[in-house]
Amino acid sequence: MVFSGITFLVYFLPIFLLVYHLVPHKFKNAVILIGSFYFYSWGGPKFVFAILATTLLDFFLVNAMHNQKTQVAKKKFLIISLSINLGLLFYFKYCNFFIENFKAISGADVSLLKVILPIGISFYTFESITYIVDVYRGLHAPLKNVWHYQTYILFFPKLIAGPIVRYNDIADQITNREKNYTPEIKLSGFLIFCLGLAKKSILANTLGMQADAVFNLPQNQIDTAAAWVGSIAYTMQIYFDFSGYSDMAIGIAKMLGFKLPENFNNPYTSISITDFWRRWHITLGTWMKNYLYIPLGGNKVSNVKLYRNLIVVFLLSGFWHGASWNFIIWGAFHGLFLVLDRLFLENILSKIPKIVSVLITLIIVNTAWILFKCEDLSLGTHVIKQLYSFNFFDGKFAMNNDFIFMVSVGFFFALFTLFSATKKIQEKVYSGNFTSATKWIAVLVGISLFYLSLSFITSLTFNPFIYFRF
Repeated sequence: MVFSGITFLVYFLPIFLLVYHLVPHKFKNAVILIGSFYFYSWGGPKFVFAILATTLLDFFLVNAMHNQKTQVAKKKFLIISLSINLGLLFYFKYCNFFIENFKAISGADVSLLKVILPIGISFYTFESITYIVDVYRGLHAPLKNVWHYQTYILFFPKLIAGPIVRYNDIADQITNREKNYTPEIKLSGFLIFCLGLAKKSILANTLGMQADAVFNLPQNQIDTAAAWVGSIAYTMQIYFDFSGYSDMAIGIAKMLGFKLPENFNNPYTSISITDFWRRWHITLGTWMKNYLYIPLGGNKVSNVKLYRNLIVVFLLSGFWHGASWNFIIWGAFHGLFLVLDRLFLENILSKIPKIVSVLITLIIVNTAWILFKCEDLSLGTHVIKQLYSFNFFDGKFAMNNDFIFMVSVGFFFALFTLFSATKKIQEKVYSGNFTSATKWIAVLVGISLFYLSLSFITSLTFNPFIYFRF
């Protein structure tokens, strides 16, 4: 079940919200937990028991770790708990990748495992690790109520594709969030949800059809024009697809009284790749910083080790996205530009007009997304070559009739905060500080976007979610 599906929008969400708001406060967490089990089991009924078992095991292991009197004993429990979580992630997501590469190198006749990837395993594994490591570091005491831990991990708005939430950020809200049950906060959540739904169903889906139309062509039919059309369409699709989903998650959480961290901050207005990674998938970047980059030494090391740390972090970030070489190369590509930023590039970009540095950064990001899109590296390499070869011929790709309009709207909203006046408008929309007049405007805009999105979803058969498989 995905947020942009009819089943979720017309049946699950309205019924869930109705029950949630009717029951007394002491039963609300139980409603969330039951709803989250149902939500997750809809797409993977077998795996709901796996996630239940691992979270129960984590809960008791972390409590046992906390009760140990020596650091050595605590570390043993830490290693056991981390090994279980990372081991399951490796088995389900990466085992066949290593088998395939072993076969390619050795020529051995080894069969692939029949493994189905549990939905959202990358996201909830990282959240489990934050809880385990933070307790080990003494940042907070372990939970005493196993159902509170289940609620933290299984909370359905963030379960499938984030944001990746540290336990510290949500702990108090699990036990007490009555102060957030105000009409203004709920209305803000509804509006943010509807904005995210519109991003996904109207912009991402329409642009995604154009991207697929190009990338599904035979290579000899992709010229420079087709390469730019396809890559720009995908660049916009993945942004509105993932940021739209994050908005929907944040909006639903707000309607339930939770405040989740922001995951996107207008990344296509970045003036460098370093700036881009402060704005794109912010919670993943924060996780990588706290649990990988800083333990490696962060920036408090020599320049050579600093560059090594950046490359390692982004290689692993790419690998986190998927068990395929194209994701690893995509991560290495970004890691390389982060090193170049440190060496000289960010200094140059900061001295030229902002609009130029934004355009240069967007071109670099656009090129990298081709690697992300194409698991077939020969196709990805060909499309990147065509981008800069200026090789125009009578391409046979079909231009989607709505593409020009939708990509224009996409650029308008992707670059909306380039100017201070438009930035203030966005801040007001997402702040939730409504006046008596703007409350009614928010209601009308939200309802209009909801029904317009439903019309797009029902009229189009194309409704993928890119991050669903991660």
